[in-house]
Amino acid sequence: MPILEREPPKGRRESYVLSKVPVPPLKQTLDMYLSCMKHLVKEEQYRKTKAIVEKFGEPGGTGELLQKKLLERSDKTYNWVYDYWLEDMYLNQRLALPVNSNPAMVFPKQNFRDRKDSLRFAAHLITGVLEYKEHIDTRSLPVDFARGQLAGTPLCMKQYYRLFNTYRLPGHKRDTLIIHKTGSTEQEHIIVACKNQFFVLDLVVNKKKLKEMDILTQLEKIVKMAENSEERQPPFGLLTSDGRTEWAQARDVLIKDSVNRESLAVIEKCLCVVCLDDPSGMEVGDTSRALLMLHGGGHEKMGANRWYDKPMQFVVGEDGVCGTVCEHSPFEGIVLVACTEYLMKFMTGSPSKMGRATSMLELPTPARLLWKTTPHTNGLLKASAERLQRLVRDLDMDVHKFEVYGKEFIKKQKMSPDAYIQVALQLAFYRCNGRLVSTYESASIRRFHEGRVDNIRSATSEALAFVKAMTDEKASLSDSEKMKRLLDAINAQTNYTIAAIKGLGIDNHLLGLREISQELKMERPEIFTDETYVASNQFILSTSQVPTTVEMFCCYGPVVPNGYGCCYNPQSDHLLFSVTSFHGSTETCSAVFIKALDEGLVEMKDLCKKSNKPQSSAAPAASKVVEKSQGAGSKPPSTLQKTEK
Repeated sequence: MPILEREPPKGRRESYVLSKVPVPPLKQTLDMYLSCMKHLVKEEQYRKTKAIVEKFGEPGGTGELLQKKLLERSDKTYNWVYDYWLEDMYLNQRLALPVNSNPAMVFPKQNFRDRKDSLRFAAHLITGVLEYKEHIDTRSLPVDFARGQLAGTPLCMKQYYRLFNTYRLPGHKRDTLIIHKTGSTEQEHIIVACKNQFFVLDLVVNKKKLKEMDILTQLEKIVKMAENSEERQPPFGLLTSDGRTEWAQARDVLIKDSVNRESLAVIEKCLCVVCLDDPSGMEVGDTSRALLMLHGGGHEKMGANRWYDKPMQFVVGEDGVCGTVCEHSPFEGIVLVACTEYLMKFMTGSPSKMGRATSMLELPTPARLLWKTTPHTNGLLKASAERLQRLVRDLDMDVHKFEVYGKEFIKKQKMSPDAYIQVALQLAFYRCNGRLVSTYESASIRRFHEGRVDNIRSATSEALAFVKAMTDEKASLSDSEKMKRLLDAINAQTNYTIAAIKGLGIDNHLLGLREISQELKMERPEIFTDETYVASNQFILSTSQVPTTVEMFCCYGPVVPNGYGCCYNPQSDHLLFSVTSFHGSTETCSAVFIKALDEGLVEMKDLCKKSNKPQSSAAPAASKVVEKSQGAGSKPPSTLQKTEK
């Protein structure tokens, strides 16, 4: 089983009053699939695919058999797609977690006077984490409700309960998501990383919880211990930055020794990791801060001062570079946003509770985690360091603030800001490449029990018609025709969004049919080996809206070698984009994409201003989902081989 300890949480059971994720009608999904792909593949290939799909869906055919089995699975489970989705999206993936899977949230730049100042910040942050975890443990977090099209619908809260009590254990072919029991006494510590060393900070001493001043005292001890070069251990955090199979193999070697086994056990059961970073030496800007969050700058900087398997890692840099790095499998971006916004508001609104008097007797010295090394393990560390460095060199990132206008202008046009931005992304990609490609945008299905996400396929035929109107056919079309196509594209995006958040998207359904066929030990149906299906899952453009109400932003890497990762944060008067690609691809360049995006956004604004206020029936429909996304933030599975709507 890919998941351990999946019993329902004690206390309030919000998720158990929710509906099950529906199984969409087979014909509806197959028709939508053809509609999504027709304009993205060559005509000859489409004809071949259409014949395959029709055969799959014919009465009494393979599709009907698999649909029947899927409906039976739905009857017997709380959520028919959850395990399939988790394995496909995360646990089966073999690529390294940094860049390829783990997103990061970049906090505002802090102005620390010295190391002591940064430790005060860290102690206050840890205090906020413990307060937030107390809300989780006591089930006192307010229930989330949907906004936008389905406003008022309660949302599944289970992802919150997995922020601090989960761990992604590497496996040779498939990882395991371990879920510890909430409130377990085994989870009364955090791990502090400093100078690539790992220390245990116990949060309970003599049955008393540490106060903020005690936490600061312990952090100061840890920094002093980390500076002792004679006791310095090898940088074992590097192993967690490697490919999942490589890390699983290395872990097998490590656990043969009891010292290593004990150190791993302590890390795997911690609440979270706090990374105390040295100054990076890099010029501190939005892009450099984002890079340091995603990969730490490699082994030569802070890349080894991490433990990438742990879902919540808080980074506090002496140079003021701070944020959160997340292992994404237990929760979506909206949960990360809710947690980090709570912490940021706690940091600014709750005074530090430092006092001169100590609140307890002697505080024990924090334990340094020890490792037993051999020439073999040293070789593994060297190989991991080299692979991380290659990844660091390859990542091309550009964090860009578009300041011409923000979401308020878009709303005044009676358009959904998210749908508008998605169309702008299609325009930018077309400008750069002369075509559209399979696009991923996460759609939250938390309206259902244990709901995670499905995919909004933003590269619609209507989007293609609009981008052609703004490029190839620009001179031959009137502004009114261009505006009509823009409204059509936004309408199509809105309609697909509504279908996806209602559990009627195609990606999860097709995944379920595919996985059921494997469970039945059938020869894989031709629909899933067809070239079009393969292309449909190569998400060259991977996007997610992750809006925030405080000053911070999210970022992540591309999911294919020749692709872009684009995370965006619409604010009232500006739009913030984090765009990533790989230098190794001749087809991509983040700066070029940003330039095309800027130009398209300006042209779309000019088009809106030149056009009369839309009177067509399309305009009200386009405004239905004013705030489609609240940061589901799931990335599709990386194939180098992520929002409340």
